[in-house]
Amino acid sequence: MATVAELTPLPPPGDAGLEPDPKRWLALAVIAVAQLMVVLDASIVNIALPSAQHALHISAANRQWMVTAYTLSFGSLLLLGGRIADYTGRKRMFIIGLIGFAGASALGGAAVNAPMLFGARALQGAFGALLAPAALSLITVTFTEVKERSTAFGVYGAIAGGGAALGLILGGVLTQYASWRWCLFVNVPIAALTAVAALPVVRESKAHGNTSYDIPGTVTVTAGLVALVYGFTKAASDGWTSSTTLEFLAAAVVLLIAFVVIEVKSKNPLLPLRVILERNRGGSYLSSFMVGAGLLGMFLFLTYYFQGTLGYSALKAGFAFLPFSVGIIIAAGVSSKLLPRSGPRPLMTVGFGAATAGMLWLSRIGPDTGYLAHVLPAELLISLGMGLAFVPMSSTALFGVGDHDAGVASALVNTTQQVGGSLGTALLNTVAATATATYLVSRAPTHATVAAAQVHGYTVGFLVGGVCLLVATLSGAFIVKASKDDLHTASGEVLPY
Repeated sequence: MATVAELTPLPPPGDAGLEPDPKRWLALAVIAVAQLMVVLDASIVNIALPSAQHALHISAANRQWMVTAYTLSFGSLLLLGGRIADYTGRKRMFIIGLIGFAGASALGGAAVNAPMLFGARALQGAFGALLAPAALSLITVTFTEVKERSTAFGVYGAIAGGGAALGLILGGVLTQYASWRWCLFVNVPIAALTAVAALPVVRESKAHGNTSYDIPGTVTVTAGLVALVYGFTKAASDGWTSSTTLEFLAAAVVLLIAFVVIEVKSKNPLLPLRVILERNRGGSYLSSFMVGAGLLGMFLFLTYYFQGTLGYSALKAGFAFLPFSVGIIIAAGVSSKLLPRSGPRPLMTVGFGAATAGMLWLSRIGPDTGYLAHVLPAELLISLGMGLAFVPMSSTALFGVGDHDAGVASALVNTTQQVGGSLGTALLNTVAATATATYLVSRAPTHATVAAAQVHGYTVGFLVGGVCLLVATLSGAFIVKASKDDLHTASGEVLPY
């Protein structure tokens, strides 16, 4: 998920002048464990959400911060984190990221109130933004032979695909048989042991070039995104026309405009605008952003639907999500074989179109509908569509990019998904909470009507999520124009931070 800045080129694969690291496979094992921890953390917390909300008395409007505090911090700091790792030392930042992630996880597990939990999740995201790019860069500099590098990235990709499914099950086990807190505490021993193991087996490496950091750009984009998410949150409690909501939304607009101005004028910008202004790459990033916006909200609502409406245990809820992970893995394998023959546009259009249909199917659920008849078919449709579209979307994100921009172009796929997920989750949660409150205005607050109102809120959220996926579909169909032959012009060794 090359680096974020202009770097000196890596030695070519199989370079006779480069001695292979004798501990490279041990290093891969250590890096793989770290990546597994980061992937697990994204899904393991979803299952713990209802229990954490109840224990810490978190409101419906604020519950999304347990997700968005992490994704917002991770997404907005990822590009800077990659650059810091490249120039300060990848091994050093890998170990610092592990130690910081462990400390933030311990703080979150011990949280006594909502602000402490949300702050810990934001810290996790910040240290994850150091850890993830450092880990991926270490694989590139450790494995220089073509076949070995392919094997290493295959291991990395398998963890990224299967780790989410494992996190859902592990989250269910820990929440049901221990406590939701252990969904965070479990990172502490894993991260600590991985950091110790990395010391003797991971080789240090640094990059050279323009080592300046775009701190003003980082500050303005992060502050602008936080203000936007907080504005959405306040809209759920105070209304869209309240002065507080409008002030935060206005501040977000000002800060994000300032970020664009800074990037235009900066000699070493955090986000070179030339990367996103090319239509094929821009279409891919727009699709990635809208997918993140629609999907994370879906996971939030389904988690509460499974445990609150259907009465599933935390463990059963984790297993209920498994078809989604399996569908993505299967469809992604099929897509990788079809892409050279079809090009990106047909796969993105069909894939995102199927996902949109699946999300609209979810909007038909009710308090008395079942998993097999309503949720499972929609899950499979969304997951198969996403798996079909993800591969061409990632490939198109690197279309025609120069070597000096390869890192930021690759990192933007993950960054747009994380930031889109943060904003989308906040917006969809606000929309759902507002729909629930509106439903109850003219009805007596009985147990049945409250349950119906909650599900009504989820369905409205699914509808808005479907609109997000529809935008991704239209972007793939009408903005992306690259053919199957055009994709071969993409250059550079890239790493999807």
